[in-house]
Amino acid sequence: MSLQPASTSQTATTSQDACYISLLGLAEYFRTSQPPNIKRCIQCLQALFTFNPPSKVEARTHLQMGQILMTYTHNIDKAREHLEKAWKLSESLLNFDDVKFDTASMLAELYKQIDQVPLAKAMLRKAIELSQNNVYWHCKLLLQLSQLHANDKEYTLASELLAVGAESADESSATYLKVLFLLSRAMILMIERKTNDVLALLNSAGAIIDNSIANPHQKEYLKVFFLVLQVCYYLALGQVKTVKPSLKQLQMSIQTIMAPNWPADEVIFGQNPLDMFVWLPKEQLYVLVYLVTVSHSMMAGYMDKAQKYTEKALTQIEKLKSQDDKPILSVFKVILLEHIVMCRLVMGNRELAIREIAICRDVCMSSGPKGQLMRRHSAQLHCLVGLYAMSTSFFEHAERQFLTCVTETSERDLKLFANLNLAIIYLRTKRDKDLKQILDAVSTENTHTYSSQALMGGFYYVQGLHAFHKASFHEAKRFLRETLKMANAEDLNRLTSCSLVLLSHVFLSIGNSKESMNMVTPAMQLASKIPDIHVQLWGSAILKDLHRMSKDAIHEKEAYANHVKYSENLIADQLRCVQSPHHALIDWLDGPPNTMLAITAPEKDQQMPTNALPLPPADAKTTMPVQQPPMNIQKQQQAPAQNMQLPIASTSTAIQYAATPSVPQPASAPPLHQPHMQSVIVPSIAAAHPIPSTSNQIPQNFHNIQQAVGPQVHQLQPQQYGQYY
Repeated sequence: MSLQPASTSQTATTSQDACYISLLGLAEYFRTSQPPNIKRCIQCLQALFTFNPPSKVEARTHLQMGQILMTYTHNIDKAREHLEKAWKLSESLLNFDDVKFDTASMLAELYKQIDQVPLAKAMLRKAIELSQNNVYWHCKLLLQLSQLHANDKEYTLASELLAVGAESADESSATYLKVLFLLSRAMILMIERKTNDVLALLNSAGAIIDNSIANPHQKEYLKVFFLVLQVCYYLALGQVKTVKPSLKQLQMSIQTIMAPNWPADEVIFGQNPLDMFVWLPKEQLYVLVYLVTVSHSMMAGYMDKAQKYTEKALTQIEKLKSQDDKPILSVFKVILLEHIVMCRLVMGNRELAIREIAICRDVCMSSGPKGQLMRRHSAQLHCLVGLYAMSTSFFEHAERQFLTCVTETSERDLKLFANLNLAIIYLRTKRDKDLKQILDAVSTENTHTYSSQALMGGFYYVQGLHAFHKASFHEAKRFLRETLKMANAEDLNRLTSCSLVLLSHVFLSIGNSKESMNMVTPAMQLASKIPDIHVQLWGSAILKDLHRMSKDAIHEKEAYANHVKYSENLIADQLRCVQSPHHALIDWLDGPPNTMLAITAPEKDQQMPTNALPLPPADAKTTMPVQQPPMNIQKQQQAPAQNMQLPIASTSTAIQYAATPSVPQPASAPPLHQPHMQSVIVPSIAAAHPIPSTSNQIPQNFHNIQQAVGPQVHQLQPQQYGQYY
């Protein structure tokens, strides 16, 4: 008698298991169909609940329902309901880590998407406490929580969590993972400008990479991460010359990784669970290396190179977007556009610049949930519009844009940059009181604490320009020689050419034509190499006067012809600017910029205001300071550690591309029957580097039905614009 019930029970259980397996198989079939039939998939999963399944089956099914709804639908409320049920059922279950912690990670991601970040942090902290004995999940959840804190600019908390992760990896002898935590922490410290701590961490991580990483492919990935941070570190200090060996190494490493015989990410990171963490997939690393190369070219004053590499990077981004439009690609695109805009302004292509600012605005408006990317880049956009308005002599508009930038940003270097440009506007418009106020404020900020060589050189240049306008020529020479000393030490070519042409004007003003010629000649050579049309315009006017003074009619005529050519090019470009519909962006101060654009776009035949003509007459004398051509400071963009919002790190287990979560975190979504992986950011450009991510067979940046990819730290610092004077 006792056998019959047992037999019946066993048969029922077997039949029920067969139903589970069949329904799961059908759900996966509908999910992977082309196109996916998500409605049928959900119906199959929903049918599982009619069998009153055991707690573990029920919890797993709720998790899968939540993943499906988050990945393929906009029904966030229903996804939340299923995930919260999955967490409630699995939280106390033993030997059920994959579902338990996958649920916690996914639920935290959902809370973040609906702007309930405190709930996300609380969920992750609870899961971290429960995952002490599971190193893989413990580290993944630490990365995810550190990304959230970094997004909220809680850098100290993010750094502490990454330090805990490094210790956990070290205790488990997971050397590769330990280095990822160390480099991610270095990235966060770069955002905080803790220069000495960054250097110590980079040295420590570098030694481990060189001596303790046996797998050559993992070693090369870590080397790229390390070198990106090292390049960003030097560029943030304005050390363009010092960074060259590291940049060359980085370029060689990325070529190695992109070689056709290089193994796929799933082969490299899909063996050991503790190796399933990656920073960025190689395709995105390739774009990032272009980006830091562009940044270096801008700071060094090689506009042609910056332009060429920007175009190549943008082409690669569009190619990747056509395959899988990851949010981080929009971040890369915005930073590259910010660089190319500055490049156009230096070369005198201002109409192209305002057109590309408009494109940058459109990318920001259309990317990220609830205008997230626009909020992060708004200050930089105002700064770029200010530079454009300044270069077209709309000084009132430029002033308002720079003041808006200063108000919106908490980034010290960006504020200094905007204030230096404001100082030049006040010089040009003879507002001595405002000029004194702003220079005193900058000096009070203890300018010696500014770490960027380029920005400090810019500060001395503005002081020299001020002294020149006051006819304090000896004081001007003192400031400009300090600028030249800093610029020459690190090959800041544009700063050098601007300082030389101003020094030449100083010597011309005091009647020392020989020294004036000695200064203007190399200034023109550098300006031609950059090329910088504004310095060429200014220098040609000085040369014309010098040749007239020496009665050299042939060279005077040549200099005059060059001056006329540069003037005509700029005036023609000015006319195209004021006729462009995008010119109305100079009026944008609040709200979505495209709204203002529709209201204030100028008529095609709109005339330039007389005060908008930027150039003196072609035959203007150069001996009076007020007659010099216009100048503006444009920041040479610093390393991608300030605006870029890269993830901190991520995890996954089924390297396959699918839908991605929010900016700029790459996400992964393994199939219904698998666990999963993820990826991190620069500081933007160190503030936004991603913190590593885990990948079980899934390289970071994919979505698995089971779970969204791991954590990422977004770059949180505003990008620095090179020095445009």
